[in-house]
Amino acid sequence: MKHIFYILFLFLGITASAATPEKHTHLYAVKGADSLYLDHYISPVEGKRPCMMFVFGGGFVGGQRDNEMYSKYFNFLTDNGYDVVSIDYRLGLKSLSSTPDISMKDVISLLNNAINMAVEDLFSATLYVLENAVEWQIDTRQIVTSGSSAGAITVLQAENALCNLTPSAAVLPADFRYAGVLSYAGAIFSLKGEPKWKRTPAPIMFFHGSADRQVPYGKATMFGIGFYGPKFLVKEFNKQEWPHWFYDIEYHTHDIAGLPMFQNHNEILTFLTDFVKERRPLTITTTVRDKALKKVDTKFKIMDYFEANYAR
Repeated sequence: MKHIFYILFLFLGITASAATPEKHTHLYAVKGADSLYLDHYISPVEGKRPCMMFVFGGGFVGGQRDNEMYSKYFNFLTDNGYDVVSIDYRLGLKSLSSTPDISMKDVISLLNNAINMAVEDLFSATLYVLENAVEWQIDTRQIVTSGSSAGAITVLQAENALCNLTPSAAVLPADFRYAGVLSYAGAIFSLKGEPKWKRTPAPIMFFHGSADRQVPYGKATMFGIGFYGPKFLVKEFNKQEWPHWFYDIEYHTHDIAGLPMFQNHNEILTFLTDFVKERRPLTITTTVRDKALKKVDTKFKIMDYFEANYAR
């Protein structure tokens, strides 16, 4: 009988830890024909709380801020004291599939515009959180961003824009900085060669697989235009001794855009504790070699990414 009660206790404990957090939906901006909403998931922890802002993936073509696939990730964060704010953003490439015979030049222009719009919307959503921080009991010194795939591109691009004091970042208070960034298969897009950083970036945790054909793991450029992935970025981060954690999974694919949110909770929590809360100046590279993954070609050209994302 004691054994039965023990099992019941464990079951109830697991159920309680996975309880759905309180959620409120807010209209944070109207931009042209787009009404942009955010979902605020409230942690049960009392007092001021850190906040994780999440940007979904979908190639700037689709995706949803409240997709059920993210619920376990959101629950994990709220269980550990973080409020979560999952945002809409304008999908600048959603008309791409209906555009016949589009050239790479046109794709580059549309992609650059789509990324810029997503960054602008993230900044607008961040401003909305800052304006409501007192009522929501958000610690504005501990606002972290995370994103998957296109969302990961957005949060990395936003951090770079904030460090470079770009006009899009001017909507935020002059002294505002994100406390950390979590990138699940992201990269930085540039039209002007290697990304520059006028100010020290927030601590960043990069998750990426070396066999990703959708978002570059290293560098994929043509005449200085293209993507700079974490394998490339961490060279500068190491040189400057900027806090970061590169979780490098050999021969893994674009699945890393989602898997860490379900399989790497311990690592994510360590990053949030050591890098964000305690602000430890750490530089870490974790190289994972999974024998279950077959060795594949990891040298892709920019046309490979073009075909993987936009070929019809």
